[in-house]
Amino acid sequence: MRPTSAQVAKLAGVSRTTVSFVLNNVEKSGISNATREKVLAAAAQLGYEPNAAAQSLASGSSATIGLVLPDIHHLYVDSFLSRVVASVSEEVRRHDMKLLIETVDRGDTFGYQRLAKNGRIDGMIVVNPRENEYTVLAEINRDFMPLVAFGSRRRSQQTCAEFSTTSSDNFFNARLAVKHLIALGHKNIGHISFSSDSFTSVNSRERGWLAALEEHNLNARDIRESADLSAESGYHACLRLLSKKQSFSAIFAGNDTVAFGIIRALIDKGYRVPEDIAIVGYDDIPLAAYGAVPLTTIKTFPEEHGRMAVKTLLEHLKGISEPNHQKFDSHLVIRESCGARK
Repeated sequence: MRPTSAQVAKLAGVSRTTVSFVLNNVEKSGISNATREKVLAAAAQLGYEPNAAAQSLASGSSATIGLVLPDIHHLYVDSFLSRVVASVSEEVRRHDMKLLIETVDRGDTFGYQRLAKNGRIDGMIVVNPRENEYTVLAEINRDFMPLVAFGSRRRSQQTCAEFSTTSSDNFFNARLAVKHLIALGHKNIGHISFSSDSFTSVNSRERGWLAALEEHNLNARDIRESADLSAESGYHACLRLLSKKQSFSAIFAGNDTVAFGIIRALIDKGYRVPEDIAIVGYDDIPLAAYGAVPLTTIKTFPEEHGRMAVKTLLEHLKGISEPNHQKFDSHLVIRESCGARK
């Protein structure tokens, strides 16, 4: 394995940021000549060659950012993701750079490495990586190029130091949504989410749902079903939930698009929303306020997420920041689907 900037930093007794400043010739970095000489000597001793992408960006030439999606199909069914892509694209263009959109299939961790090695991109934004992909992402950030994981929250101090992440607090937000339903008098609250092996954000939302129920000594039993990100999958998941013949008066949906499918299924089966069954979604997509039943939901800010992911990655490419976590606030938007009004 080739030497890394972290090894240069350790040998020179400085931070990785200082190494980046020196090797990328960042102006006005305030680094003394003595420190600069130590870094250069350590790099020479280890045979370290700085990332060409970082040098290119530091010199002001054009560069390309890679945006890695888990499944291109998600773009067609999930408004949240399309808004992320739009904001990333806009921010990249604002910096006179290019954007390359790629997909990596589930479980294909080598796909990230192939993308990092092929020389087409200088940095990577990975949308909704799975926890079992964290190790390879950390290796890419350490050995090949800066990386930002979008929609992921760092699960350990070790991950904190390895690559940057950005997310909202999915656990807190889901708990907030379910506690709102409980406050309205609901005791049997179902959940239609996504497959358990999908994304950290999905698992966090499910844990938030369960936590809210447990805090009020309510039994979730088996009032849950899995969907993907589409309204169609929400529709069929709701039909499966209804077929279990279990009593429930509310459903917390994994996202707004799924919630629309749930509402359609309930109406088709003769239920009234919210009089018979209340619904709360997640994301506050533009259509949420304009459905046949305006949707109560958690409002997120995908455009801000996308812009911040790009800005963070550019800082890493320029060597002016260390890995960090950016957490975005969200809040509950109360509309008609939950049976409450502001």
